Amino acid sequence: MKSKKNSLSDLGGIMFSTNPDFEFEQELDDTVTAPNQQQDLRVMLDKKNRGGKAVTLITGFKGKADDLEVLGKMLKNKCGVGGSVKDGEILIQGDVREKVMNILQKEGYKAKKAGG
Repeated sequence: MKSKKNSLSDLGGIMFSTNPDFEFEQELDDTVTAPNQQQDLRVMLDKKNRGGKAVTLITGFKGKADDLEVLGKMLKNKCGVGGSVKDGEILIQGDVREKVMNILQKEGYKAKKAGG
């Protein structure tokens, strides 16, 4: 997943070049996803800014955005609910913390409950 450029400073300061041979160097996303056993995930319940609706929030994933998307899709399918992946976090609709904890531990992740 490509990162969105929000401001001019995100472009590296290059806006225009008069050199006809100039090529802008793209940064490669070379982050490596850590193995499941080395991931330290936090599972928490969140109700803030959601109109009183509860969501299960999974944070702490280290790796590529594509791998996070795959994990989020797998959790949503196994829990039978909706959700999304935003800003390096997985949002699962409803309070399904116990179910998510069991699934993550079966997949080999180190998962802990966080927050109240």
